[in-house]
Amino acid sequence: MKVVVQRSKEAYVVVEGEKVGTIDQGLVLLVGITHEDTEADIRWMADKIAGLRIFEDDSGKMNLSVTDIGGAILSVSQFTLYGDCRKGRRPNFMAAARPEQAETLYDGFNNALRRLNLRVETGKFGAMMDVSFTNWGPVTLIIDSKT
Repeated sequence: MKVVVQRSKEAYVVVEGEKVGTIDQGLVLLVGITHEDTEADIRWMADKIAGLRIFEDDSGKMNLSVTDIGGAILSVSQFTLYGDCRKGRRPNFMAAARPEQAETLYDGFNNALRRLNLRVETGKFGAMMDVSFTNWGPVTLIIDSKT
């Protein structure tokens, strides 16, 4: 499982002209699922992200998590995170999980975040989405459950 984590002041997702998910301050997550991912990866990633200290405290140090600041999550499925660009000019997406497996694990991940008392908004799995947000900092991290 691979997640791009972006600290955000505000964010939303539009599908077919309709806003389907919107948050104020919190995290935008681009979530990629691969064939080997399991429920253990989902739980590990949810716990890691909920506790990730990337928001400033009163001293200006990154000491607070999204949970600490009462922030929300905008989670967007992103199979292209497993695009292999090493050969040729067209990415190979063979490492991305098949949609039926990926959707189940993606939903499980979002529910794991909710069980950690986070408000989670989402895009629409498999849809063409427009994601808009203000990257706060900017702060962007990539977390891989396999490393």
